[in-house]
Amino acid sequence: MPLANTPPDGSERRWASAFWPSMIGPGVILGLGVVGLAQPGPAVVAALATGGAGWWFLRRVAAPPESPVSGRLVPAAAVEEVPPFAAILDRLPDPLMVIAAEEADDLTGRRFLFANAAARELFKIQHQGALLVTAVRNPRVLEAVDEALFGGVEGTVEFETGGAQGRSWLAYARPLEEGAGRSRLALLALRDETDARRSERTRADFLANASHELRTPLASLSGFIETLRGHAKDDPGARDRFLAIMLAQAERMSRLIDDLMSLSRIELNEHIAPLGRVDLAMAAIDVIDALGPQARDKAVGFDPVLPPRGGAVVDGDRDQIIQVIQNLIDNAIKYTPKGGVVRVEIFPGLAAEAAAAGRDPAAARMSLLTPDHDPSERYAVLRVTDRGPGLAREHLPRLTERFYRVEGQKSGERSGTGLGLAIVKHIMNRHRGGLTVESVQGEGATFGVYLPMAKAGAETAPPPATAEA
Repeated sequence: MPLANTPPDGSERRWASAFWPSMIGPGVILGLGVVGLAQPGPAVVAALATGGAGWWFLRRVAAPPESPVSGRLVPAAAVEEVPPFAAILDRLPDPLMVIAAEEADDLTGRRFLFANAAARELFKIQHQGALLVTAVRNPRVLEAVDEALFGGVEGTVEFETGGAQGRSWLAYARPLEEGAGRSRLALLALRDETDARRSERTRADFLANASHELRTPLASLSGFIETLRGHAKDDPGARDRFLAIMLAQAERMSRLIDDLMSLSRIELNEHIAPLGRVDLAMAAIDVIDALGPQARDKAVGFDPVLPPRGGAVVDGDRDQIIQVIQNLIDNAIKYTPKGGVVRVEIFPGLAAEAAAAGRDPAAARMSLLTPDHDPSERYAVLRVTDRGPGLAREHLPRLTERFYRVEGQKSGERSGTGLGLAIVKHIMNRHRGGLTVESVQGEGATFGVYLPMAKAGAETAPPPATAEA
């Protein structure tokens, strides 16, 4: 498409810019002949030769460029052609669509006239002319498109897409000039607001959770300080006992803040799939080694059932997968009685249904996170089984809630922050994995996580030289 107000031709400007410099040589030679510094005859011949060379140069300068392929002359304005606008729009990172419709009453008449690559990927649009209602089902977005098509009204709508990794979008509907025939046109543009919305929610949740959960240990510290400043200041036994309790409360606050910060960081990037490769068996061995002293202090043993090195390589962030395994094994150690055994098992190459399936028909079982998966996807499953008191069926749905603790297990040596399983769930959601639990009261519980296995040919990141705790 030609641009308006373009100068008619650039050859005149090139001619004018080169004419006078080309005439300087012949003029100087003739001048020397006139004043007697050169013989008139040879001076005239030299001036004519120089002028002829200048004339040939001017013609070359003024001539339009040749096509490098065919050798044909092409207009100067066509040397740098503007690329097609459809190609430009197709490469935009935000989804962009043009919708055509004819009759307001024909709900199936809204069709995609154009959809760029981002829109085709988001809505799985297979071809031009696909129905709008088969791709976009949010009623508020459809209403905004109708108002732009038949009312000429611009609209903006916020909406969210479903699935395990939900995303927040801002939709802009704008009317366009009518197309050929009776078709009406509207532009629908989307902007991804997931990061902004997630940051707002994370900040609000962090402040609410921190203020609520830190109130109890702070009140406890304040009370003990008052006591130590009062009648207990001269009682060495009471002072040592109170200082030990204060230290435990301060350590609990530190763990709580660390877990809250960790959960906030995970939530911010939850919608971005990790790019690394991790050997799940090697990661489990590192965690078992790191938690070995804690297990020995409680006289708890490990029963690992692991594949050989390289047999369970998964897509994932190694640090976060280590955190998942550590949280599950740490919980198992806490709830396993003295002299008990924690069983750690890994099974690679399972379909999603097999990975999420239970093993004990008598157990209460629940899937706490189910990923969106391809039927051909294969998973590696990690199961951690304790021999603790188990969990009643009514507690299972709430296990991944923040700060949820089963009644009767909130204090003493089993105390925690109540964020461990919430962190596990969000990490598994980022990894497009799943989380299950099954339990028999009085016999223990089994927590299972499953992650997509790395495709053949992918490189596995080597584990660090030292075990990660």
